[in-house]
Amino acid sequence: MTVQIRQLATHAADFEAQFQRVLHWSEETDHAIEQRVTDILADVRTRGDAAVLEYTNRFDGLAAQSATEFEIPRGELQAALASLPAVRRHALEAAAERVRDYHERQLEVSGRSWSYRDADGTLLGQKVTPLDRVGIYVPGGKAQYPSSVLMNALPAKVAGVGEIIMVVPTPGGERNAMVLAAAAVAGVDRAFTIGGAQAVGALAYGTATVPSVDKITGPGNAYVASAKRRVFGKVGIDMIAGPSEILVLADGTTPPDWVAMDLFSQAEHDEMAQSILLCPDAAYIAKVAEAIDRLLPDMPRRDVIRASLEGRGALIHTRSMEEACEISNRIAPEHLEVSSDDPHRWEPLLRHAGAIFLGAFTSESLGDYCAGPNHVLPTAGTARFSSPLGVYDFQKRSSLIEVSEAGAQKLGTIAAELAYSEGLQAHARAAELRLKEPKA
Repeated sequence: MTVQIRQLATHAADFEAQFQRVLHWSEETDHAIEQRVTDILADVRTRGDAAVLEYTNRFDGLAAQSATEFEIPRGELQAALASLPAVRRHALEAAAERVRDYHERQLEVSGRSWSYRDADGTLLGQKVTPLDRVGIYVPGGKAQYPSSVLMNALPAKVAGVGEIIMVVPTPGGERNAMVLAAAAVAGVDRAFTIGGAQAVGALAYGTATVPSVDKITGPGNAYVASAKRRVFGKVGIDMIAGPSEILVLADGTTPPDWVAMDLFSQAEHDEMAQSILLCPDAAYIAKVAEAIDRLLPDMPRRDVIRASLEGRGALIHTRSMEEACEISNRIAPEHLEVSSDDPHRWEPLLRHAGAIFLGAFTSESLGDYCAGPNHVLPTAGTARFSSPLGVYDFQKRSSLIEVSEAGAQKLGTIAAELAYSEGLQAHARAAELRLKEPKA
């Protein structure tokens, strides 16, 4: 059966209207979800462990007698790692090594304190310090994501965070060995088998069992996203993530099957994921469409992929690769593949993307698991103003100012004049009292 994916052309008269329909995605959440999350968070804040115990037993089908039963001993994390088949353990540890190495390099470039002294001896700079404690949310239920453990915990560990708390739902009480093993590899300090809004509330407010944290990172369902939005301010959060996205810029030199499968790689996440191809070669677009129809029946998640491609996917014929780059910047996709034999020709034209994958051999899936850069990326066009999760998300910055006596003479008169212009006399006098000849 042919996949009914939209095929657009930028030269068509109705392109803009069709394009806007492709991009449309409402981030509004269901009112019932919002109200339920509000009630759960208020209950967790008031009753602590008792509320967490009640909701987790109810939603995950558990029968715990105490919230303390939700904590996973560190020995169990190590045991899970030891239980893995050698090939799978090697893959997990190799991915962790690459992710750790990337973030260590990121730390060297952007995560260090710095200072300088100006001509009069005044010291100015910035002090970079890690957060004391962070919580990472790892999704559970429909799928298990050990890669999310690595991508959230490792940059926190490299940043020097004092304690990393992991929460992961375990419906039916089933604990995924790969998730626990990834926690062991990444250096998670404590782990709890709780999820949903109650887990976010426990991390934000703290209970007798679950310690409060300074920041919560990691993806989740609509309840988790709503809860993160509501506790922001009490704690920091990384982002409110929307459905996954991939945009492929193709010049027609990559095997069509490769591009089709790359589009599948995001479409298989869920029905609301978005996969878009931009290409100036109409014949090549037809080949990709044929590959989609031919390859889809063999995909275990073909129903999800079909729904995603037909609901939010598009194959767009552009006038040129330059125009394709312009449209890509308008979309600001989460994942952007430059599937070209000369990707560095086009990369300078690309301003907005969560991650840019250069060349035909750089499949997005490599970035999801083991290339090194973080796979927690901005979605829904937010790459226009936000960045991938990184070491910097687990640090804070304090300005350093040490004014010399000579500097006080110069800066004091400037500050006083500006303070008087704002009507803040105490500000002005505080500066003037440090002058060698204080003003009356």
